[in-house]
Amino acid sequence: MRVLDLDMDFFLSGPCPLAAYGERPEESCAKAWEDAEVIRFLEEQCGLSAEHPVPGAIFDTHDKAMDFWQARLADGSLTAPFEVVHVDTHSDLAFGPPGTNYVLNVVLSRPPQQRPAIDVYRKAVELDEANYLLFALGFRWISRLAYVRNPKSHQDIPRQLLDGGGNIHLRSFISQMMEGKNGKEPVIPFAVYDDYTQFRQHGYDFVTMAQSPRYAPQSADRIMEIVGRYIAQA
Repeated sequence: MRVLDLDMDFFLSGPCPLAAYGERPEESCAKAWEDAEVIRFLEEQCGLSAEHPVPGAIFDTHDKAMDFWQARLADGSLTAPFEVVHVDTHSDLAFGPPGTNYVLNVVLSRPPQQRPAIDVYRKAVELDEANYLLFALGFRWISRLAYVRNPKSHQDIPRQLLDGGGNIHLRSFISQMMEGKNGKEPVIPFAVYDDYTQFRQHGYDFVTMAQSPRYAPQSADRIMEIVGRYIAQA
C-alpha cells in the first residue's frame, strides 16, 4: 500500500524561518506557488485526479499524519508496512532538537507491537511535527520512503540513519542488544528527489496534507483548498 504525505510548505518559493507558537511566518519570507503550478504537480507528478479523489485528510500539524495512519491500521484499511511518499520542505526525520536519540535508544528498545504509543511520546514532549516520520520508521510501519524536496530545501537528513547504500537503517547499541527479542531492524529503501520534476509516482491508497502554520505564511492557506479537491475525507 502507498500513502502520499504532503506538507503545504513544499508549495512555497523557499523555506521560511520557524515562527513562534501561535504565529505565522512573515509574508515576505516566501511566495506560494500559483494555483496552476500546484495542480500540475498533483496531477503530473502524483497522478491525482479531482474527478476521482483519494481517501485522506487535511490537518494542521504534520505529526497528525501518525494519528491518521494509526486509525487506518486499526480499521484494516491500511496495512503495515506501507510505502510513504513524503512531499515537504523538511525531511521530518529529527534533524534538529530533540534529535534522533530518543527513537534510536528508547523506541527501538521496545517490542515492535508496543512501540506505537503516540500519546505517550507526545506527553513526554518527544514526538512533534519535525520528527514524526522517524517515529513511524521506528514503529516499522514504513516499507519504502521517498522524500520529494522543495528545490530550495536545506539538507536535513541525519546521516546516522543511513546505511552505506543510502537506505534507512535505524540502529543503536541498545537495538542491537535487543535483536534476540525484537529481531533486526529492517533496511528501508530510501529515495530523495532534489528535483521534483524528476519524480513521478501514481497509485495512492491515502493522501494526507498538513498545513504546518508555523512554516508557511497565511497567504499560502489557499493551497489547502486546492489539494482538498483531490482528497475524499476519510
